[in-house]
Amino acid sequence: MRKLTSAIRGIFFVPSLALSLAVFLPLALAAQRVPIGTLEGTVLTANGKPIADASVTIQTSDGLHPHATHTDANGHFEFDRWETGQYDVRAHANGAFSEWDKHVVIRSKKTTQITLRMPKDSAEKVVVN
Repeated sequence: MRKLTSAIRGIFFVPSLALSLAVFLPLALAAQRVPIGTLEGTVLTANGKPIADASVTIQTSDGLHPHATHTDANGHFEFDRWETGQYDVRAHANGAFSEWDKHVVIRSKKTTQITLRMPKDSAEKVVVN
């Protein structure tokens, strides 16, 4: 009787496992193929000089999911491998903020480039190479 019970379980287990894999495996693989792109740019003073170590914030255009990075010695920043969509971006340096660059579009397999400029009345602390 025990062998018969095991055989019956096997009869139902194998098809249900196959059905589960057929349904959920494509969904799991599709979830991993989210379109991604890159946003890069430069933070400049009002006079056009690059600002090192400025903080750059990116968030979805609905104001959610903020993330930040810092500029390098040349004022360059990058947000690599981001989900495609619209984002708002701004910089902070020396106690001042740039205006929000609104609705910046990150496209699949593309690099979007922007320039953020600090306001004229902000203190200019620039690292010269």
